[in-house]
Amino acid sequence: MKTAEIASRFLDYFDKRGHTIVPSASLVTDDPALLFTVAGMVPFIPYLSGVVPPPYPRAADVQKCIRTNDIEEVGKTPRHGTFFQMLGNWSFGDYFKEDAIRYAWELLTSSEADGGLAFDPKDLWVTVYEEDDEAHDLWLKLTDLPEERIQRLGKDTNYWSTGLPGPAGPCSEIFFDRGPAYGIDGGPATDDDRYVEIWNLVFMQYEITNVRSKYDFDIVGELPAKNIDTGMGLERIAFIKQGVDNMYETDQVRPVLDLAARLADKPYGHESHEDDVRLRIVADHVRSSLMLLADGVTPSNEGRGYILRRIMRRAIRSMRLLGVDGPTFPELFAASRDAMKESYPEVETDYARLSAYAIAEEQTFLRTLAAGSAILDQSVAQTKDAGGTTVSGSEAFLLHDTYGFPIDLTLEIAEEAGLSVDREAFDTLMLEQRTRAKADARARKGAIADQSAYRAFRAAGETVFTGYTDLETESTVLGILVDGRSADRATQGQIAEVILAETALYAESGGQVADKGVIVGPGYELEVLDVQRPVPGLVSHTVEVTAGEVAVGVPATTVVDALNRHAAQQAHSATHLVHAAIRDTLGKTATQTGSLNRAGYMRFDFSWGSALSPETRSEIEEIANNAVRDNLEVVTRELTLDEAKTAGAMALFGEKYGSTVRMVDIGGPWSRELCGGTHVARSAEIGLVNLVGESSVGASNRRVEALIGLDAFRDLAAERAIVSQLSSSLKTPKDQLTTRITELAASLKAAEKKIAAFEARALADRAPSLAEQATAAGRVQLVAESIGAAGSGDDVRTLALQVRDRLGSAPSVVALGAIVGDRPVVIIATNESGRTAGAKAGVLAKVAAGVLGGGGGGRDDVAQGGGADASALPAALSAVRTSLETAPA
Repeated sequence: MKTAEIASRFLDYFDKRGHTIVPSASLVTDDPALLFTVAGMVPFIPYLSGVVPPPYPRAADVQKCIRTNDIEEVGKTPRHGTFFQMLGNWSFGDYFKEDAIRYAWELLTSSEADGGLAFDPKDLWVTVYEEDDEAHDLWLKLTDLPEERIQRLGKDTNYWSTGLPGPAGPCSEIFFDRGPAYGIDGGPATDDDRYVEIWNLVFMQYEITNVRSKYDFDIVGELPAKNIDTGMGLERIAFIKQGVDNMYETDQVRPVLDLAARLADKPYGHESHEDDVRLRIVADHVRSSLMLLADGVTPSNEGRGYILRRIMRRAIRSMRLLGVDGPTFPELFAASRDAMKESYPEVETDYARLSAYAIAEEQTFLRTLAAGSAILDQSVAQTKDAGGTTVSGSEAFLLHDTYGFPIDLTLEIAEEAGLSVDREAFDTLMLEQRTRAKADARARKGAIADQSAYRAFRAAGETVFTGYTDLETESTVLGILVDGRSADRATQGQIAEVILAETALYAESGGQVADKGVIVGPGYELEVLDVQRPVPGLVSHTVEVTAGEVAVGVPATTVVDALNRHAAQQAHSATHLVHAAIRDTLGKTATQTGSLNRAGYMRFDFSWGSALSPETRSEIEEIANNAVRDNLEVVTRELTLDEAKTAGAMALFGEKYGSTVRMVDIGGPWSRELCGGTHVARSAEIGLVNLVGESSVGASNRRVEALIGLDAFRDLAAERAIVSQLSSSLKTPKDQLTTRITELAASLKAAEKKIAAFEARALADRAPSLAEQATAAGRVQLVAESIGAAGSGDDVRTLALQVRDRLGSAPSVVALGAIVGDRPVVIIATNESGRTAGAKAGVLAKVAAGVLGGGGGGRDDVAQGGGADASALPAALSAVRTSLETAPA
């Protein structure tokens, strides 16, 4: 039974039993405590916690999930994958334990002809929470499970909570027995791999408080509305139904594994366990990367992008360990696309964009591996030259943390050179980094711990936004939060959050910043500092009470700053024009990956692999301004999501859309996007689009910036004034300025070359007199002189070598100090007999640099030191002499 069919059977079963079928939410979650959707319940948290009233009494879904906390186990166990799909059925105050157990057992054990999954009851075991007699008795009543295959376990396995105050409850897990060939007898209580958990039924029935740990808390009492939260692992069901040993061999993963094996010329499932693990890592990580890219995540050095980059680079590294040094993503990602497209058609329709990111990331990392190898080779050489046998842990960590160079590759290269790596120091540094990351995660988790403060406000209904048509709206104060806690009033000078029933003020979203404005009422005035949506459907106004006192229940009127709103609308509509112009110019694969719109300014990020030429930038700018000139009508319509997509509206990657969406047309289908922002009525209102910047924001991502409307005019006016001033100063017509400035720059460069040549000749002329200054210093003759200002360190180095050559074969050291660009530099040069006598240039450069307050080093024959204290240059040269004079004979 194919994976897609298992998912279809699950949804069909619950659809026939009155469940609303909910599409999978994005892998990118709105929850600020999480980077990704890590479990099937994440999209339903607002409903399960009671913060947001559920839109349906019961639901079922197939939820995409990403979890990387066990990434080191991927490939080693039959069930650990970074990407997985969770089948779930949900009840929000509707049915409870009896129906949840009945549904699960019926679906699992019914015949395939009846729409079930046809598990043999004798292969199934069940666990319940040790104190949950009700669930235990229901399993006996509703199924033909014998008593001995229902096991009672403790809180650590069979009790669910978030680790925060709120809903919690016991759970009941269903296991499949793979048979004696896979482990010992004794059921799930043995915690043996023989028993695979396939479905978890959570009975959310209690309210908890005073949470001391995930399993240590106080139960306040029963919830007024009891919920059902279930999760059945699709990959686990698939590998059991398909008769294979693990999730990597199922129909959605195995094609990538087999292709990787062919590319590496390595057989799978034969003698090498290590190769099998690497092939499974490749198969899992390529699929995970494909699905993350499809949901709008792009490789970067922070947050979600960093996790994606890490997953992709682990796949590349595994292929390298399998003996493949060249690019493989063009083939591997295509294989994963073909395996996943039946369940997720978007991976095929959007494949050009997805593959562009994947291929670019692989090329980048292969270059990183080459560069990291060169850096490590130098470190290995220095370690050997110093007589050492161990590459430092800090060096290995620097390669890992800064360059993305895997530790196992560092170990491999060091071992080939006959060296080891200080793994203990490396692991200490890694632990420190993980500790910092966990502290940051806890801080993010704490940031939403008080979301329950919004629960009562959201229960009153969604905040009505009237700002599409009105700039003033009368309403009522539903709630006030001061320092995150509910309050009945806020007084002058306080910062507070105010919740209203209706508002004309736009909450930041879709790249458009929040409105500016005020909220006024009887005896008070509030300056609006920010407007956000802390939970879905609820708008919160962060305000400063500038006059009087505001209280819950009083009338309130939101007043939008009309000029700021109009300027923001100009920028937002201009963003749509620039997006359409970019796609006209570069093609349909250049799609939006981010944006920011505020009064007078827009920033637009899009998928593209190279810098735009000046001609291309001009073309994009001209197309956008032609659309402004044509005064195109801006039309907004509310449609179902399917209707909007059928009409050709662009949905942005990573954005969340409800069943009803707002579609914005500018000039009909030329620019047609799903967008909840505010816009001008006709394109001529935008005024002017002035493209002022274009830059890279990561592999295969570019950014353009533009000034809009009056800000654009002011910028061009300022440029015009500069051009006029240059024309007047250079006594050159405006149309000839470029030629004139190019001529002046060429003349200046030629003059600088002549000056540099004169300075170099003057320095060279000093070599004979400097050589005559040599005096004895320990076992060598030493020239230690300050030569004053110099054009560059290279000039000083050249002079030092010339002086050294004039000193002949006698043991000699030259130490020349100079001021280069207001900073002191010391160059040390030694001849062969001087080095034999024990004088090492690199060591002496460090001595000088220590006095100068900086750093230094280099080879034994020539080295450089520097610092920040130019006045210490004589002392630094004196320290070199002292070091030579006191060196042991």
